[in-house]
Amino acid sequence: MKDSFVRTNKEVSEIYDRHVNRVYRVCVLYMKNQHDTEDMVQNTFIRLMRDNTKFESFEHEKAWLIRTATNLCKDFFKSFWRKTVDIDYANEVAHNEEFYIDDTIKMVMKLPSKYKTALYMYYYEGYSTVEISKILDKNLSTIKGYLHKGRKLLKVEMEGDLR
Repeated sequence: MKDSFVRTNKEVSEIYDRHVNRVYRVCVLYMKNQHDTEDMVQNTFIRLMRDNTKFESFEHEKAWLIRTATNLCKDFFKSFWRKTVDIDYANEVAHNEEFYIDDTIKMVMKLPSKYKTALYMYYYEGYSTVEISKILDKNLSTIKGYLHKGRKLLKVEMEGDLR
C-alpha cells in the first residue's frame, strides 16, 4: 500500500511550526519516556499529512491536533502496560518553550486519564466544556462530570481526606 499524503510539505511545515510544542506537551503527559513521546508527536503529524480535514480556523486546527495526539497516546497504552511519565520529566524534555510544573499540575497528572485530559484542556489549554466535548467526541454532560469528579479528586488530594 502506497502512502498518500493529501497536504503539501509547506502546509504541514507551517502547521508543525505553530503547534509542535503544544502537541509535545500533550504527548509527554501520557508517555513514559522521551522516545515514546517523540514517536507520538511524529505519529500525530503523519496522521495530519494523511488527513484531508479542512481546518476552519486556528482553534479548529489546534483542537484536531490535541485530539489526535491524545487518541494516539491512549491507543498506545491499550497495547502496552505503561505508567504515565513522572511530571518532573516533562520539564526536562520540553522543547523550546517553558513548561512550568507546579504542585497542582503534578496532582492533575496523577489522576485517571479521562479526568486528567479534561482538566488539562480546561485549565491549561483554555478550552470550554463545549469545545472539550467536541474535541474528545464525548457528551457535554460527560465532560462536565469528568471536570466535577476531577476537581473533587484534586480537592481530596490537596486538603487530605477529611473523613
